[in-house]
This record gives sequence, structure tokens and C-alpha cells, in this order.
Amino acid sequence: MSHDRESLKQMALAELCAIAPEVAPGDIDPARSLRQQVDLDSMDWLHFLVALNQRTGVSIPESHYARLVTLDNVLDYLLRGAVS
Repeated sequence: MSHDRESLKQMALAELCAIAPEVAPGDIDPARSLRQQVDLDSMDWLHFLVALNQRTGVSIPESHYARLVTLDNVLDYLLRGAVS
């Protein structure tokens, strides 16, 4: 499945809003910690990453979770995985 950065961003924000409906996608700073901006607990974060895996087919091993802090980190990771 092929995705560009913008489509991945929209997908990630949609999944984030499904988990945290109070989130205003336009308020998300892609360079700041997502968990802090949206106040996600560890289970919400896990659900977010699993949903991205299911939507994109990009495997995200638990050992990589610490790399995925900002929306930019998540998008970069998904883009690398999508072309691998």
C-alpha cells in the first residue's frame, strides 16, 4: 500500500481523534510530543500505534515505540516502513 506524507498525516490524525475525540487536529504541533499534547495514556498510545499498523500494513515492533514521540516521528517511520 502506497501513502504520501499528507495522506499518512490525515490517517494518523483520524486515528488519534477516534481515540481522543476532544482532539482538534489543527491544534497538533507535529514537532511536539503527541502523548503530552493529547494526554494519551499508555493503552491509548498502544491502540493508536496498532491502528496505524492495521491501516498502513507497516509493522511497528514494541522496541521501536520509544522512537515515536512526535507526529513527525510517526510519519517518518511510516513512510520508511511503507517503502521498505
